[in-house]
Amino acid sequence: MEPKRKIAIVTGGGSGLGNAIARKFLQNDIETIIVGRNAGKLQEAGEHLDRLCHAKVLDITDFGAIPAFVDTVAEEFGRIDILVNNAGINMKKDFETVTDEEFQKIMNTNVNAVFALSREVTKYMLQAGSGCIINISSMAALYGLPKVIAYSASKSAVDGMTRAMAVELAPGGIRVNSIAPGFIYSDMTDKALNSDPDRKARVFARTPMGKMGQPEDIARAALYLASDAAEYVTGITLPVDGGNSIGF
Repeated sequence: MEPKRKIAIVTGGGSGLGNAIARKFLQNDIETIIVGRNAGKLQEAGEHLDRLCHAKVLDITDFGAIPAFVDTVAEEFGRIDILVNNAGINMKKDFETVTDEEFQKIMNTNVNAVFALSREVTKYMLQAGSGCIINISSMAALYGLPKVIAYSASKSAVDGMTRAMAVELAPGGIRVNSIAPGFIYSDMTDKALNSDPDRKARVFARTPMGKMGQPEDIARAALYLASDAAEYVTGITLPVDGGNSIGF
């Protein structure tokens, strides 16, 4: 009897890193549900992917909607094997000008939603006795970056949650890891770097490989962490950054 095809949820799967991860999963016969707020963008992304791709609309900061959403997915697909918490937002602003509302908005998307979605998915993974959660962290959690105070705080929280979840959920057969992308080509990083030539120069100067990464690099790391090849790996933050985090 053939093993059942794995079921994955990828938030922010309509574009950028989430879309690259979804593509990689689909190429490897993992049935993938891409999740996002924009129905049009999601549908378009889904049409360009694969018959095993399903687009589902959810605003992950609508915390009241998350339990019903997860229940619906579990009911429709029978189980949830993989959750990739990729959706996130950033804001570049001088520390002293960041408002409480702006800070909270980033924490809601990057931390609170990751917690709420993971909590609900974990209930089904514990029933199954297996599962894999992958959080997307950042270099901003590993060293100090100016003008992204809320983002840095949020990604540091993600790494802390990753370790705490990994320890608590391991006895239930669930592995939890995070990936810390370096400077990867995306709309968000491209815009951020091009608007700040000094920062762009510093990025390349301290990246030993001397180049930016590609979304495919993150997708390959996610596939590894989601696969049986990583069955003894939990609680790590894996930098995929061309050496940036250890660069001089």
